[in-house]
Amino acid sequence: MGRIAQTDGLTEVQADILSAVRTFVDKEILPYATELEHEDEYPEAIVEAMKEMGLFGITIPAEYGGLGESLLTYALVVEEIARGWMSVSGVINTHFIVAYLILQHGSAEQKQRLLPKMATGEVRGAFSMSEPGCGSDVSAITTRAVADEDSGDYLITGQKMWLTNGARAGVVATLVRTDEGADSVYRNMTTFLLEKEPGFGTHGGITIPGKLEKLGYKGVETTEMILAGHRVPASAILGGEPARGQGFYQMMDGVEVGRVNVAARACGIMIRAFELAISYAQQRRTFGHQIAEHQAIAFKLADMATKVEAGHLMMVSAARKKDSGQRNDVEAGMAKYLASEYCHEVTTESFRIHGGYGYSKEYEIERLYREAPFMLIGEGTSEIQKRIISRALLKEYRIRG
Repeated sequence: MGRIAQTDGLTEVQADILSAVRTFVDKEILPYATELEHEDEYPEAIVEAMKEMGLFGITIPAEYGGLGESLLTYALVVEEIARGWMSVSGVINTHFIVAYLILQHGSAEQKQRLLPKMATGEVRGAFSMSEPGCGSDVSAITTRAVADEDSGDYLITGQKMWLTNGARAGVVATLVRTDEGADSVYRNMTTFLLEKEPGFGTHGGITIPGKLEKLGYKGVETTEMILAGHRVPASAILGGEPARGQGFYQMMDGVEVGRVNVAARACGIMIRAFELAISYAQQRRTFGHQIAEHQAIAFKLADMATKVEAGHLMMVSAARKKDSGQRNDVEAGMAKYLASEYCHEVTTESFRIHGGYGYSKEYEIERLYREAPFMLIGEGTSEIQKRIISRALLKEYRIRG
């Protein structure tokens, strides 16, 4: 390990977990990632090993069968896994968010029934807000749940988009419109925990049509979800019937930890891009010298390392603030914005340092170059992060009088 992207103040347990994950990444992910990614093949063996390591339950408390670790520990684990292959971190990303939502907002029955199975990876989680007609504009969602007054159930109809783990998930945290009679559109939204059979096809009013083809982020499936009068009981509401109308605020809580996660994934990608660049720069020779000896390349490496360090530090700071019990919307937005932009820049510079070989599928940087742009979009674009940050700052620094 080099000196960049190190984290001070970790406990012995945290250090041991990260050491085990780093070894796992070096031995079980990096040697196979590029081939699996090019084949768009689900990393079944890697996922099974992650289940055995307890990574699916890393933040789930011990009383539900998990490891009970912090958001910081999880984020650092994600950073290590994304360094190996970003898609693998995607397998546990939305799963983690759903487990977090259930832990923070779920009913006692939901926690007791779902969290133990999620801790082992037996039940996987997926997270669903986006729709074909809206992305960051959550207020524009049209999927609706209508109460059946005779049975007390709800009938949900609509179309959702961009579900990571959409096929393999057994529970999907889904934000929909409900008629609460509130003045604000955001108070007329409810989160449902939709439980389904894993796989593609139609199961009880839920259809997962198939995988969406993507530029990168391959191996893990991204899907649509079509709901055609899907019937669920009131107990499927996250937190139960009293939590009707709280769905938007619950989901935003999940998005905050999700943004820390995306920042961690971006850090993992750019750490690997830097490693590849500094290694290649010492192997490649031009005009009788290693290209690392040319000032143009040496300065690129200095810039890249500085950006990796800055992104990592902001990600750690945002995770620690959430762990302290404080809201971290600004810090998570800043971390996600900076890390994702720097990830794209660092990966592009690494690609350039590789020259023509960077365009070859035989070199790992080609894969990273396609994966990095996704970090600019996931859990809200950079423009959305700037909007969140600026609104909060203007509120805090408002001129009085």
